[in-house]
Amino acid sequence: MTGTNESKLTDQPELDLRDKVVVVTGAAKRIGRAIALRLAREGARVVIHYHGSEADARHTAAECGGAPVVRANFESVAEIERLFAETARLCGRIDGLVNNAARFTRFDPLEISEADWDFIHSVNLKAVFFCCQAAARIMQQTGGGRIVNLSSLGGIRPWAEHAHYCASKAGVIMLTRALAKAWAPRITVNTVAPGVIPFDDIDEPRWNARRGRLGGSVLPEGLQLRHRPTAGRGWGFKPAVSKSFLRLARSAGGLFAAGSFSRIAYVKGNPLRNGPAVCS
Repeated sequence: MTGTNESKLTDQPELDLRDKVVVVTGAAKRIGRAIALRLAREGARVVIHYHGSEADARHTAAECGGAPVVRANFESVAEIERLFAETARLCGRIDGLVNNAARFTRFDPLEISEADWDFIHSVNLKAVFFCCQAAARIMQQTGGGRIVNLSSLGGIRPWAEHAHYCASKAGVIMLTRALAKAWAPRITVNTVAPGVIPFDDIDEPRWNARRGRLGGSVLPEGLQLRHRPTAGRGWGFKPAVSKSFLRLARSAGGLFAAGSFSRIAYVKGNPLRNGPAVCS
């Protein structure tokens, strides 16, 4: 289920996504992969960004009809700028950007260190801004473009053991609004806020190893990674996210049309009574 603030996404004229060049960050797996595949089915020329999951990225790219694959470490602004410069060189332009790449950890707020804070914010907020900036500079040279940032219900609802994550995603929501106002009407900026999205492909030993390296838990203790919610719990799922995104992408006020305000599309999620598998 989805909902929006500021205006409805339904009953708006749909726009053609065919041949639009769209960069999807963190597109190797999960939400990013789902969005990339849906865009490709709609005829967009998708560019797959990844950092560490090359095999998955190339698999996604193959399913997107042989899409270009570009690696970048989002802790580096120089690598972000290179990603977009390379995309413009390969494709000739950039029409759209989906800022999906994100990190997620779980800590008691009393235990969060500077490194823990920076680990989340360097990718979830800082990188989102510099991706928007790099893409917008290229979009302005070719008549404009459209940006959709993935935020989270964690940026709207307080999650006690995810204060650093919630702050980063709340920042994405306000950043989206500010950039929408700054760059209208040639570039629109919107956001989709997913709830908790469970995935079957998460490898528990890998996450446990990461939890040990960071000194905190990435996933709540005892979480069954292949667990599905009971009836009425309201977890979000990948198809709902990609459908919500597509509504923004194809509506007159969405990804490929001008406007002077931002929208938030909400995808219903679990309020973290039992913690998330992945939320980004």
